[in-house]
Amino acid sequence: MQTQAGTRAALRFQAFPSFINRAPLPFVISFPPTRRHVRVRCSAAADGGSIGGNPQPQVQQRKAYPFDAIEPRWQRYWEENRTFRTPDEVDTSKPKCYILDMFPYPSGAGLHVGHPLGYTATDILSRYKRMKGFNVLHPMGWDAFGLPAEQYAIETGTHPKVTTKRNIERFRSQLKSLGFSYDWDRELSTTDPEYYKWTQWIFLQLFKKGLAYQAEIPVNWCPALGTVLANEEVVNGVSERGGHPVVRKPMRQWILKITAYADRLLEDLDDLDWPESIKEMQRNWIGRSEGAELEFGIVDSQGYEQGLKLSVYTTRPDTIFGATFLVVAPEHPLLSSLTTEAQHEKVEHYRELSSKKSDLERTDLQKEKTGVFSGSYAMNPATRETIPIWIADYVLGSYGTGAIMAVPAHDSRDYAFALKYDIPIIRVVSPTGRSDDDSEPYVDDGIMINSSNLLSGLNINGLSCNDAVSKVIDWLESTDHGIKKVNYKLRDWLFARQRYWGEPFPVVYLDDSGKVVPLQENELPLVLPDLDDFNPTGTGEPPLAKATSWVNTVDPVSGRHARRETNTMPQWAGSCWYYLRFMDPKNPTALVDKDKERYWSPVDIYVGGAEHSVLHLLYARFWHKVLYDIGVVSTKEPFQCLINQGLILGEIEYTTFRDQEGRLVSADSVGITDNHFQERIPAEKVMKVGDFYVIKDNPSIRIVARAYKMSKSRGNVINPDDVVSEYGADSLRLYEMFMGPLRDSKTWSTGGIEGVHRFLARTWRLIVGPPLPDGSYNCGTIATDDEPTLDQLRSLHRCIAKVSEEIQETRFNTGISAMMEFVNAAYKWDKHPKSILEPFVLLLSPFAPHMAEELWSRMGHQESLAYEQFPEAENEFLKDSSIVLPVQINGKTRGTILVDEACSEDDAFRLASEDEKLSKYISERMIKKRIYVPGRILNVILDHHKLQESSAL
Repeated sequence: MQTQAGTRAALRFQAFPSFINRAPLPFVISFPPTRRHVRVRCSAAADGGSIGGNPQPQVQQRKAYPFDAIEPRWQRYWEENRTFRTPDEVDTSKPKCYILDMFPYPSGAGLHVGHPLGYTATDILSRYKRMKGFNVLHPMGWDAFGLPAEQYAIETGTHPKVTTKRNIERFRSQLKSLGFSYDWDRELSTTDPEYYKWTQWIFLQLFKKGLAYQAEIPVNWCPALGTVLANEEVVNGVSERGGHPVVRKPMRQWILKITAYADRLLEDLDDLDWPESIKEMQRNWIGRSEGAELEFGIVDSQGYEQGLKLSVYTTRPDTIFGATFLVVAPEHPLLSSLTTEAQHEKVEHYRELSSKKSDLERTDLQKEKTGVFSGSYAMNPATRETIPIWIADYVLGSYGTGAIMAVPAHDSRDYAFALKYDIPIIRVVSPTGRSDDDSEPYVDDGIMINSSNLLSGLNINGLSCNDAVSKVIDWLESTDHGIKKVNYKLRDWLFARQRYWGEPFPVVYLDDSGKVVPLQENELPLVLPDLDDFNPTGTGEPPLAKATSWVNTVDPVSGRHARRETNTMPQWAGSCWYYLRFMDPKNPTALVDKDKERYWSPVDIYVGGAEHSVLHLLYARFWHKVLYDIGVVSTKEPFQCLINQGLILGEIEYTTFRDQEGRLVSADSVGITDNHFQERIPAEKVMKVGDFYVIKDNPSIRIVARAYKMSKSRGNVINPDDVVSEYGADSLRLYEMFMGPLRDSKTWSTGGIEGVHRFLARTWRLIVGPPLPDGSYNCGTIATDDEPTLDQLRSLHRCIAKVSEEIQETRFNTGISAMMEFVNAAYKWDKHPKSILEPFVLLLSPFAPHMAEELWSRMGHQESLAYEQFPEAENEFLKDSSIVLPVQINGKTRGTILVDEACSEDDAFRLASEDEKLSKYISERMIKKRIYVPGRILNVILDHHKLQESSAL
């Protein structure tokens, strides 16, 4: 707004943009002749009190700034104007950025302050990319099927869909209260039939390709929960949820053949911008190995063949001469044939004990090895010696062939087992090539020893391990004792749950033959029927079996009687492909439009917890590759860049110890087995001395200070609603980003959020001005139309450069620090030009969008800043042109000052006069003259006569 100095003008315009459903307010803007501030007075307070209506008297605590009025106002604006909606048809000539949070499960507890950490990060990136001219896709939805809602239904009788709807509404409300810029028009839920129609469609494609099949396999069956659990859901023989007993039970299950994609899942990891640790976890989970599959003939104790052969897989065929026994898994299909009558009772007892353990427990390297002799023997084809066959649960039926050749001299598990059961240990690899006697298993490469036999015709003595592997495999294949084999730890995906609240399988079984018949695609979705009783049947039959009118049906193609599948899909199903539906959420005829998929794929930035580093990501990648093969998607991978945010731990807890007599005991003298009582004490009674925490009143007593993961059981959950109520959403957002690097775990501190809240309040007062006597604020800003100084431009552009870089590198905490430095510098200025403050508000907006929108509006803008151009740093203001200028007094150097290269003589003299060291030499009335050579020196010549008079006085 331009005006001549010395004139006064009054202009009238609306106090707030037209989106606010209230009468516009008259502003009077005055331009005093001495200073060109934009002084704004309005007829209503800016703290949210009575805009456009009769003021209502309110008695409330004065806040640091009026966030409680600002934040709801701008949230209403964004929602009413659909500010962050991504149009169905976008300008595809513009660059795109698809930024996605991992699908949340809407639990009944709602959010705690740990959840918004990743959501705030993606929101900052989304807002930044919009302001950089990108088409941004930033949606939100709900992974809402799952066991918790079904368990709650069993306990309370409330239908899962009622609970789920209520939980979603709470989650949505909480997310909106934090100002996240999601495109809510694309919101979806996995429980919506129009969504799971396409989950069912994908299953049909898997079935058609032979990637979905049925098999009877041992599963983790939990009778109390009435469902099969994944290995990760079983801890110490009980269910992770509820602590119910779990047993291994053979059941016919749907399985997805993810192993068919094992090599591609491995190879394509190399091209992804993911944390290396996550890629390594996926590689280890897939577990590709090269080795050999050998056949051992079954013999009796006298060495006579029994007409059976046992296949084993090994990655170390070079150690075949050291194989002194075989081990089969308790669930091996040949177990009954291998077990002699004398050993039958012992084997059955051991198998029952093993059925109560999860795979993770069974393969724990630290646990004591257990086993039982089968009563049978096998012939080692290399040594031609008879070796015993044992059953042990450290071998899994689902890996390899379910049997191993045990080489105790060169495998730690086999070694422990052999020692326990007094089985021979034969060393066949030596680091030196000599038969030294080492009591510990040697697991590294070396030179082969004790490895030849005339009867078998195999001699590998003296060879390196690598050469021996090749020679043994050649020998195995030439003698029909085995073949070269690639194996994987990865197992096919168990894809069925005995629960109600999940996607129905789109298949039927013909009554007369049991044949599986897939539904026609035009019959989708197969909608989940309503049930009143969700309790497990106790027989293994899922709750859906109770919906008899739904279960009993007719095959529409043949007209024959049929039954529907009563298992449902696991919770993983809906979250395997949701990122695709967000691209085209309302499409009734296709999973996703091809053109939209080609434009938006892949997801550019995917943010979520590291706890999903294996299963969710692996399953989603598998489905994506299947969809790629059938032409639904155009990219080989779904998520190009993955970011794992750290945990936010609860506030530090301080714990003291007392002995049986109630006396305080220092934490450093408490032993693991000591019987002491623990006692929590408040932070105000604690102080830190060196690296330790002690009791203030008794510093000789050390205490334990530790932060724990937030949980209801510990009572350390911080509700974001409470934080927003007291400090505002912008403060919560800013604090979560300021706590430390995004990827690190951090400890919550209420004192920390108070610090960033003060920063926002200082920012508010810097731009709006101090509060009026009644606590309200003027409705405009104190920004002036003055030309900015060089120092102001440098402060601004350094801040722009730093914030821009840190947003792109997701170092949000240091970006916030740069803005804090700018505000500190700005408080020292006499004038605050609008041309400086406006870009700063734009810098602030991704982090604190509510305050930024309000400030932007107060500066006279009628539209949201969401799509304003993000400021660009200009190089000319980034150069450090400061120099060290020597200052002389009467020709003698007395100190230096830091000045700009273009510093004037007056400015240089002023800086010298303000310098603590130099000021004692300088007094205006004693100066005879000043000699200033720009960039070189300032010499102050004092008047000796006046100096002497001053000394005499």
